[in-house]
Amino acid sequence: MNQSLLEMFALEEKTAVVTGGGGALCGAMAVALGSMGVKVAILDNHLENAKKKATTISDSGGSAMALACDVLEPDQIKECSLTISKAWGPVDFLINGAGGNHPQGTTATEFLELENLHDTGAPTIFDLDPQQYRKVFDLNYMGMFLPTRIFSRQMVEKGSGSIVNISSMSAGTPLTTVAAYSSAKAAVSNFTRWLAVYFAHTGVRVNALAPGFFMTEQLRFLHVDQKTGQLTARARKVIEHTPVGRYGEPADLIGPLIWLLSDASKFVTGIIVPIDGGFSAYTI
Repeated sequence: MNQSLLEMFALEEKTAVVTGGGGALCGAMAVALGSMGVKVAILDNHLENAKKKATTISDSGGSAMALACDVLEPDQIKECSLTISKAWGPVDFLINGAGGNHPQGTTATEFLELENLHDTGAPTIFDLDPQQYRKVFDLNYMGMFLPTRIFSRQMVEKGSGSIVNISSMSAGTPLTTVAAYSSAKAAVSNFTRWLAVYFAHTGVRVNALAPGFFMTEQLRFLHVDQKTGQLTARARKVIEHTPVGRYGEPADLIGPLIWLLSDASKFVTGIIVPIDGGFSAYTI
């Protein structure tokens, strides 16, 4: 019985593509998969970051390759797909982790007050640059759609595979100030459900993880006062609204990811799994 349970979670000899795999969260996913015998292709716009993760995997006896890839450039994605296929054959898993936010998609305050209308130091929705706003949306949504469109074909053709998109808890209830990011992640969650139904007869499952607040370097810059090292007022609100009482850590994503990729979840498709310490469940 124990052996059969372990076999349900086995991933050895599978091939995974991880976009944004040079970052803290998806990098931790890539390294964890490599430790389980998965051949991992780490795609990132910053090749050096991807190489570091690939080296960590190979130094531990695993198989990994690092590939430079802009997930908004179809030709680059196709080139990566050909490279991976030549080396390892068709992919089994796709983790769409590339994404991020930009100040030009963010308002300065939670609420619009009349006195803010002419405050050039506190951007309102009227001050947001449409082009930068679109870049945030494109990175998070099109940066998920385009790799999915290219890599999922291999899965469909062989009749099996698992796609895990990285959404956000802000997809369900939008976080204040980050309008572009929240809207884009809502689109990611919606597309995840749509594609799960569309692929339901092909053997390919599609799900998403929705992380809450994880103290990445990008978030640290916004949530930790650079002079004092103390949490900002917004960060304190985050902790107060998180029942578990802390920020997430990269390791918190690994268990749910393995479950969604493995046969342990073979009847699971079209779900968005919140990993947020209870943030999305808490109210007052």
